[in-house]
This record gives sequence, structure tokens and C-alpha cells, in this order.
Amino acid sequence: MSASAIFFTDLKGKILISRNYRGDVPVSCIERFATRIQEEEEADRKPVFTEQDVTFVYIKYNNLYVLSVTKKNANVFTMMNYMVRLCGVLKGYFGEVSEESIRDNFVIIYELLDETMDFGFPQTTEEKILREYITQSSFRLEKQPRPPMALTNAVSWRSEGIVHRKNEVFLDVIEELNLLVSASGQVLHSEILGKIKMKSFLSGMPELKLGLNDKLMFKASGRNYAKGKAVELEDVKFHQCVRLARFENDRTISFIPPDGEFELMSYRLNTHVKPLIWVEAVVEPHKSSRIEYLITARSQFKSRSIANNVEITIPVPTDVDSPSFKTTIGTVTYVPDKDAIVWSIKQFYGAKEVVMRAHFGLPSTSDPNDTSWKQPASVKFEIPYFTVSGIQVRYLKIIERSGYSALPWVRYITQNGDYSLRMS
Repeated sequence: MSASAIFFTDLKGKILISRNYRGDVPVSCIERFATRIQEEEEADRKPVFTEQDVTFVYIKYNNLYVLSVTKKNANVFTMMNYMVRLCGVLKGYFGEVSEESIRDNFVIIYELLDETMDFGFPQTTEEKILREYITQSSFRLEKQPRPPMALTNAVSWRSEGIVHRKNEVFLDVIEELNLLVSASGQVLHSEILGKIKMKSFLSGMPELKLGLNDKLMFKASGRNYAKGKAVELEDVKFHQCVRLARFENDRTISFIPPDGEFELMSYRLNTHVKPLIWVEAVVEPHKSSRIEYLITARSQFKSRSIANNVEITIPVPTDVDSPSFKTTIGTVTYVPDKDAIVWSIKQFYGAKEVVMRAHFGLPSTSDPNDTSWKQPASVKFEIPYFTVSGIQVRYLKIIERSGYSALPWVRYITQNGDYSLRMS
């Protein structure tokens, strides 16, 4: 990366705090940045620009700018990634990153700037490791004979000598379903966004191997798989602990995990998915005096599964009054601030169909031809022990020199993302 200096400025480009790592760029270069952000419209600003052989790379974070400058042919993405991760570390220390929190914590910020970067090259930005020797209660290090092992170790995200009384691993496979359905019932867009979160409470320096029913992994290993039993993952992103070369070679997910909670990987599947919860709304206006709704909700997943905390939001005209509801299950609430009714169902069993009726009064002055209020209905839900893609954890092997046994726990959850159904 080779950054020459890092600056934190206010929205006018005035320096709040800075650290010059290489000394090859004068501090006065910030004036060019301040001039640029004051003269240009925000929509026209570019996050990367070069003036007089100096490259400026910046991000906007809350009411601040974080700026990195360099004279080298540096990796711009790495510079941006470092600044984002640095802001995440500061947020972990101070609760929020703002002008006030920066002014109140100069000493500890300088320490973090020195530990997260050395002569312009990023070191560790793992908050758990940094907290071992830079604590919130102490702004100045009294004694630090040597850096933690994690900084001099290839495994920078994990400390040596971790001991847990009970060795356990928890895996959460969480999938969000983005869905848009037309008024005629046609699926216009469907997408699955998944992530695997892990809580690791393992002693020592364990080596983990995770196996999924990944279609490309089966092909790479020459194994056969039953139709419908494997999934083809797209846009896979891993935590830095995963050995990418090993994954690219034979699709093996091999890693030494950080201690505690972290996101191991994320993925996407751009695939056709039928609505898990189908909602149909029949709206009947009556001569500008009242309007009636007949809402039918149908769970289109297996009967052994249950959707928890279901919320179906149906838009209504802005000027309705005198609401009344009848439903076979759950509760219905009129929310005037959102111009909508919210049908809440605590537990919605699979392969079920339920009905709700709503009645509103309308003022005599309302326009019967106004349909601007007919926004898509939206659905919120969470289905445990179920993944819409069919992804499965086939195995999780834990290898550690001491040979202890550990208990892996796996949980599957499917929930809504941007889940909308257009009304007729």
C-alpha cells in the first residue's frame, strides 16, 4: 500500500489529527484537498484524484473525511479498505467516530495509528488483538516490552496461548431472500444473500476444515452428488483467516479462526425462488365512502417448518379513518405514520392459508382515481432450521496439537431481505 500520511478532517477539510509516516509529502498538501471539497459539488467529487504527483484517496465517515495521501504507485483499494477498518477500530474504542470523540482521544488515536500502520504499510486492524495492549482505560502505554505475538505471527487475527474450559464452535448459516413479485404473480427478481457466522471458543491454535454441499467442490474432488443436493455459490467472500489458495485449488475451506465471534464467509445465489410467503390483496372501494381489504396470506414452505414473527405491511390511502379488522390469526394494527396496516403473526406454520379483512372509512372529498398509495406490500419473517438455497454444512473438522475434542453446533435461519409484492 505504502501510504505517506493519514489525515482526519472536518467537512471543510480542516485537520483534526494526522500522522505522517514517510515524510515525503508535506502536510500543506491538505490545502489542495480542502479546496477541492469546498469548490466541487458532492455529487461531482471523486474519491481518488492526483495533483502535482500526489495521489489523494479519501472516504467520508459520519461528519468526517478520512484521507490517505501517497507519492507511490499504491493499491487504492487497499488504502480505502485500511481507512474503513481503521474507522471500525475507532468506533469499537469510542462508540462513535466524530469530531468530538477524536478531540477527546488524541493520545489513544496516535497509538492506534502507529500500531495499525508501519512506515505506510498496514499491520493489524483486528480490534481484539489491539485491545490486548491498547486499552480504553489507559491513554498512554506505561510499559510495553514487546509487541503481542499476534503482530509478529503469520496469524495476526489470533493470539497465542488461548485457553477455554469448554471447547465449542457455533455456526449460524443465515440467508436473506430478496424478492419482487408483480401484481399478476410473476417473480420479477429473486436473490439469496447468505453468510456463515461463527463463534469460536477453542483453546490453542486449532486448524478447522469446513465442508459444504458446494457443487464445484464435488466436481473438484470427483465425487458424485444427487440432483438438488448441491448448490452453486456465487460472489463468495471470506474472512482473512481462510486460506484462499487452498479454496481456489480444491474448494476446501481451511482456516485458523479468530477467538470469539466473526463472519467466516458470505455468498450470493442469483436464482429463481418462489415466494415463501405469498400475499394477495383484494381492494374494494365503495363510492368514496369506505374501502375494504381482503388479504390472503399463504405459507409456501413445508408443513414441518414455522415462520416466526411474521409482519405483513399493506399500504392504505392517506386519508382513511375508522379502521376495523377481522382475522383468523394474529393481530392487525393501523399505522397512520406509514399509511399502512401491519398484520403480525407470531408463528405461521408451513402449508397454511390465513385470511384478514380490513374496513376503513373514506372522506367524501377523496379522489376515487388516485392510486398513488398502492405501493408494494412487504413481508418480514424468520424461518429457523431452514435454508431456501438448500446449503448444508457437511462436516466441520477441528484439529489441534493437544488433541482435545470440541463440540460443533450448526443452526440454519432464513429471513426476509427486500421482500415486496406489488398490489393490483
